[in-house]
Amino acid sequence: MSTIGFLGLGIMGSPMAVNLAKAGHAVLGWNRSPGKADALLAAGGREASSIAEAVRDADVVITMVPASPQVEALAYGPDGILAHAKPGTLLIDMSSITPQTSIDLAKKAAEQGVRVLDAPVSGGEAGAVEGVLSIMIGGERADFEAARPVLEAVGTTLVHCGPHGSGQTVKAANQLIVAVNLQAVAEAVVFLEKSGVDLAAALDVLGGGLAGSAVLARKKDNFLQRAYAPGFKLELHHKDMGIVTDAARTVGAPLSVGATVAQLIASAVARGDGALDHSALLRGVELLSGCAPEQ
Repeated sequence: MSTIGFLGLGIMGSPMAVNLAKAGHAVLGWNRSPGKADALLAAGGREASSIAEAVRDADVVITMVPASPQVEALAYGPDGILAHAKPGTLLIDMSSITPQTSIDLAKKAAEQGVRVLDAPVSGGEAGAVEGVLSIMIGGERADFEAARPVLEAVGTTLVHCGPHGSGQTVKAANQLIVAVNLQAVAEAVVFLEKSGVDLAAALDVLGGGLAGSAVLARKKDNFLQRAYAPGFKLELHHKDMGIVTDAARTVGAPLSVGATVAQLIASAVARGDGALDHSALLRGVELLSGCAPEQ
């Protein structure tokens, strides 16, 4: 069992930290805003008052925050991870950030004797709660193998994708696929309802055929009930589409459909839907089709 400093106890981070504590790891959690550690404390973990306290004696440090600026704020500076983590510490960044940020972090951490893996996840809040996340890992294979007992407490699909930054590149592709899938299901929902078809029955049979997907299975109730409590916020998917769009431009990969969906997500965020679940793309389709979105 490892001593783990876990930084970022949000929608995803809190249940992940809880699962690590339940697996027997000694978890010391920290969050920038207070009042987020209750679930971890109930699971047997502890709360740190600072980044330094969380990482000082840790074998493993895990970060789970929204984007590159937050990861950099945690890692660098006199109050950051690299200033206080002991040599040999394994830093696992499970945020979704740019591949280049991960590459830069690994280089700077190596100067302090800290090993780094980029290990973004897919599966949303439900996957985090159930401990069945899919984890895409970039970095040294030996560090991946060392991290396996920790990662197995939060995920069931663990894949080493290549050198530093590879995990983030695969996550960017994941977010592209999920966004396009969500938009396609949203358009199908409006098409089915306008055609007078029983929506619940239609989604059941679609889910059993080639149109079935994890997106349809996990988000079906969101679409049926227009329930948009965030499992993954649209504003975060907006950030991720910026990552994949920029990375694809760099390597010369066209994103014809993805670019359109990226604009639809941007429109949803601009309308004020950024704090809703990404299944709220349905609201945009309803607007385009002349329907008043349900609040």
